[in-house]
Amino acid sequence: MVKHMVMWSFKEEIPEEKKPELKAQIKEHLEGLVGVVPGLIKAEVVTDLLPSSTRDLCLITELESAEALAAYAVNPNHVHVADTYVRPNVCDRVAMDFEV
Repeated sequence: MVKHMVMWSFKEEIPEEKKPELKAQIKEHLEGLVGVVPGLIKAEVVTDLLPSSTRDLCLITELESAEALAAYAVNPNHVHVADTYVRPNVCDRVAMDFEV
């Protein structure tokens, strides 16, 4: 099994009052990829962070294998969610992938 973790910050131009709505949309759509993207076992978007956090969002996924992770990255459903809900609103992407 592989874990894929990604953290983002919102772009500076995103108003504070819009962030809760964007967090909810990103969470809904990324977590909704489970059962749609082959090999994606679990997806959790963490939006309720402690003040000590240095990013605004964290995605934690579990995938069947490194091959499943590579396929997830280019899966059209994932790309659509990333291009529609994530990339237009965030910057400062940090990722970590590891086998468990």
